[in-house]
Amino acid sequence: MTPAHVLALLLVAAAGTAVVATRDPVRQSVVASVFGSTLAVLFLLFEAPGVAMAMIVVGIVAVPVMVLFTMAAVRANQR
Repeated sequence: MTPAHVLALLLVAAAGTAVVATRDPVRQSVVASVFGSTLAVLFLLFEAPGVAMAMIVVGIVAVPVMVLFTMAAVRANQR
């Protein structure tokens, strides 16, 4: 395991902890997007480009966008 692998693993651990520690759902979706990007980098380092591409599409784009749209809909219904 190279130092780049260790650094990427530490970044993934820190980003995952930040996702759990963030309480506001809107901010949490942004932090989850950062977590997805660190996971994508980790997958690239471990030579799994297909998994990295899927993580980019799902973890960085799709899930945070769905969460933000859901939060907007909930807030609109509360008014």
